[in-house]
Amino acid sequence: MSDDPLSHFDAQGRAHMVDVGAKPPADREAVALGSLRLHPDTLARITQGTAAKGDVLGVARVAGIQGAKRTADLIPLCHPLPLTHLAVEFAPDPDNARLWIRATARTTGPTGVEMEALTAVAAAALTVYDMCKAMDRAIVIGSTFLLHKRGGRSGPWTHPDLEHLQPPAHVAWR
Repeated sequence: MSDDPLSHFDAQGRAHMVDVGAKPPADREAVALGSLRLHPDTLARITQGTAAKGDVLGVARVAGIQGAKRTADLIPLCHPLPLTHLAVEFAPDPDNARLWIRATARTTGPTGVEMEALTAVAAAALTVYDMCKAMDRAIVIGSTFLLHKRGGRSGPWTHPDLEHLQPPAHVAWR
């Protein structure tokens, strides 16, 4: 945990957008991860492409990309960023009835892309829920968190509990 003051508040405690105008552009990357817990039959239908609403993962991937591109419209104090790359991947984990979601965002600019990666995961997860709620209203959208980031003044960072937060090694990303 950092002792740095909260940068989105001015000296009077009012919320404001941080001025990044004097910061030099840097190559930046952020990777976020999240998961959904689903009924095993729901997960099977998603992975087999037999869900009634069609290609759940394809639509969720596009929703994640759109969400990342609209992050500044959703999160009030985020800067609009020109994304140079955004990837959304899924890892079905039938042994644990989970669908893992990973988003990687990149930019070259004066501020990081953590919020874009997190928003991509959240939008993809919500889309899976929306497309599958008729067959499984008990879907649980699990933790969404920053896995790691690089670039900028603060340098690289990796979640300290990395080994316990990722899908099992045998689960393949697609």
